[in-house]
Amino acid sequence: MKRALITGINGQDGFYLADLLLGKGYEVFGIGRSDPRSLFDRVTMIKADVNDFDSLRVVIRDIRPDEVYNLASQSHVNLSFEQPLLTARTAGMGAVNVFESVRLERPQARVFQASSSAMYGNCVDEDGFQRETTGMEPASPYASAKLFAHNIARNYRSAYHLFISNGILFNHESPLRGTNFVTSKICHEAVRIKYGVTDRLDLGNTEARRDWGHAKDYVRAMWMILQHHEPDDFVCATGTAHSVGEVVEFVFARLELDPEKYLNIDSALLRPEDRQISTGDSAKRKEATGWQAEYTFDTMLDEMIYHWLAELPAAIPVRLPEFYH
Repeated sequence: MKRALITGINGQDGFYLADLLLGKGYEVFGIGRSDPRSLFDRVTMIKADVNDFDSLRVVIRDIRPDEVYNLASQSHVNLSFEQPLLTARTAGMGAVNVFESVRLERPQARVFQASSSAMYGNCVDEDGFQRETTGMEPASPYASAKLFAHNIARNYRSAYHLFISNGILFNHESPLRGTNFVTSKICHEAVRIKYGVTDRLDLGNTEARRDWGHAKDYVRAMWMILQHHEPDDFVCATGTAHSVGEVVEFVFARLELDPEKYLNIDSALLRPEDRQISTGDSAKRKEATGWQAEYTFDTMLDEMIYHWLAELPAAIPVRLPEFYH
């Protein structure tokens, strides 16, 4: 039985990844807050912190994982402007603590580092895509911390011959996504509007375009990357970008609402610096692992809408298409 350690297991990626690994017969250990969801009855939760090197080294020494997935991070871009020190410690130095603990205690382990498309900023290749070789100009403290961790992962891989792969994750969503992230916020608030709980959706930059995929597809990609015969850097993306405004239009159309009646552009929600477009090319990863997405942009949003319709009680019939589960 393989052993896997997941840092940041309480986020949406940690939850779906743990579920995937348990289904493959892994013994799963998690670092994070305790969680009431029933999945974690089957996960051994560890008291440790990626910001505490000593505790992390003891964990790696004691459980001797075959695979380590470093998902721990302060991952909200807006919050990183408000809390840059916390973001740098968790997303940046936290990764160093993971790599150094593995180097000292379990150098044969395979490590997945969750990098971010935010590292590119507005850098794109001539055809408009972002690849493993595209330049990077991070536009937030979060992106800067992630780029530091990304480069340190490459350094440890080269200098110490460790199996550390960077997955450059483009935006990925699910019903587990917090409502402080824009796609979940839109779905949540649109359902509340449908149910008469509120009458306004406040957003910032609706022109920003992102490459959105489903978290279930991306955690499957994480696992496939660590099964590859050699460590490397891999873009995880769908290859198609949509604007925030398109998300609004899709969700409100599903709920038979007119967005113009409810959408409010709030300048206070604009970031000090923002990316305008983000579209990834996953050709390298698809060739290496055979990965294909199971969700589309539409089915991802449909599942999120359905989640909030079920979560927010009301007896209002809403016609929805059949969902992926």
